[in-house]
Amino acid sequence: MLDAFDLPFVQRGLWAVLLLAVPAGLLGTWIVLRGMAFYAHATGTAAFPGLVLADGLGFAAPLGALAAAGLFAAGVVALGGRRRTGGDSLTALVLVGCLAAGVLLASDVFGSGARVDTLLFGSLLLVGPRDLVLAAIAGLLAAGGSLLLGERWLARGFDPDAARALGLRSRWPDLALAALIAFAVVASLAAVGALLVTALFIVPAATARLLTRRLRMWQWASVALAAGEGAVGLWLAVQTNAPPGAAIAVVAGAGFAVAALWRARRAVALLALVALAGCGGSAAGGDRVTVVATTTQIADFARNVAGPDARVVGLLRPNTDPHEYEPRPDDVRSTAGAGLVLVNGRGLDGWMGRVVQESGAHARVIDLGRGQRFLHWWHDPVAAQRAVAQIGRALAAADPAHARAYRRRAAAYAGRLRVVDRDLRACLSRVAPAQRKLVTDHDAFGAFARRYGVRIVGAVIPSQSTQAQASAGDLARLARTIEREHVRAVFPETSVSPRVARAIARETGASARYTLYGDTLGPAGSKGATYLGMERANADAMVRGFTGGREGCAR
Repeated sequence: MLDAFDLPFVQRGLWAVLLLAVPAGLLGTWIVLRGMAFYAHATGTAAFPGLVLADGLGFAAPLGALAAAGLFAAGVVALGGRRRTGGDSLTALVLVGCLAAGVLLASDVFGSGARVDTLLFGSLLLVGPRDLVLAAIAGLLAAGGSLLLGERWLARGFDPDAARALGLRSRWPDLALAALIAFAVVASLAAVGALLVTALFIVPAATARLLTRRLRMWQWASVALAAGEGAVGLWLAVQTNAPPGAAIAVVAGAGFAVAALWRARRAVALLALVALAGCGGSAAGGDRVTVVATTTQIADFARNVAGPDARVVGLLRPNTDPHEYEPRPDDVRSTAGAGLVLVNGRGLDGWMGRVVQESGAHARVIDLGRGQRFLHWWHDPVAAQRAVAQIGRALAAADPAHARAYRRRAAAYAGRLRVVDRDLRACLSRVAPAQRKLVTDHDAFGAFARRYGVRIVGAVIPSQSTQAQASAGDLARLARTIEREHVRAVFPETSVSPRVARAIARETGASARYTLYGDTLGPAGSKGATYLGMERANADAMVRGFTGGREGCAR
């Protein structure tokens, strides 16, 4: 049942949880006592502009986050000296400023180059030595601060007016507490993320307060709860293949509910955690080589080439955006046993490098995007043919006993790709070149457009990544362009929210009826469930949109 903790990447995650439990438990008591829960949660979110700057300028993300969090803490404490505004209101004001700066930097300065999703949502299974060192330093600072300044924090927390009457007028202890919380929150970003930091720093302390009133006992109970709930959440994440940060948050919330019921004496019996049968491990597939593919398109290529001779594990699920994906426990476990890893490259699945590193795998990694002109190169069937040939050669080298079969299936699938290429060209030729004007959710169809003579007029998200955010100016310019170019259709994508695309279409009189498969294949049973089906469906949707529904591609 506990064999999950034999895995190296799980052990590192456990160490991170145990180290973070110390600052989370100690500082969590002060957070709850001083009514700073909103501040603690907001600190993680306020680190956003620092993360964007760090990624955009090429220095360590924790340094950028720490600088932003420190400025946030200083701003809240400095403004807190003015009694006209409540503490939560001040926190909200400064938080709004930080978020606005982050959005402007991400959208207008660095053009979505900042990959901050992992730090926003956490990735406990991908923590490294630097993250463990930060957690240990945060614990030491929290313990030292509690010993040296605990009495002042306690006095100002219970009765600020009485504390000032006793001569405790300096705001430096408050600033020190805010700074320590900011540092500890930043240290936890890699593990649980800014949006789930409450699960470590607030919920265990709030739970412990239901069980004891003595400060020292409260602090130690908070540390123990943070460690225990973190370990249980990590174990549960591995067993259920869930995101670790979210699993820890669920366990912490359940612990608080149980403690509240116990204290209220309303519970007839406490709910016990049920050990889930099966450890989530997948069969090794006998003697077959295991191939791990990041995106749904690459997994489809690999399955067509591998046939029954190799086992293909696709990490992404249909309609899952690869730009914002958080690796799951099974992803690391599958990669650990892989003989071959296939990635898209060019930054689309940049998270896979950490997965390979943390899994300890010695698999050969094939970057199928190397040498390709476009990030979304697979939308050109000719580029897909080159990728399929690479997969065939790599499988033949990894499994020489079935090399001939791999080459035969790769050649057969390449033939099917040539047929699709011919059919798509014939279909799109029914539309006059002047009418082939494409507006999509984001810039994912450069390869397709170049191959088939389609002119990209614009995109709702003016970037090749869905992590960007269009500004009001971007949308206004796009609307004017659509009207000037007499664009007939705006094409939402299946893996991106269509609301903005539909709003632009309504404003300009264009249609938003036809959707495209951009970054991912569709679910089983859909037109885009396979790569070949996806490209045919996209061509059909484009032709119908370009012609107002009068033309389409024969199925």
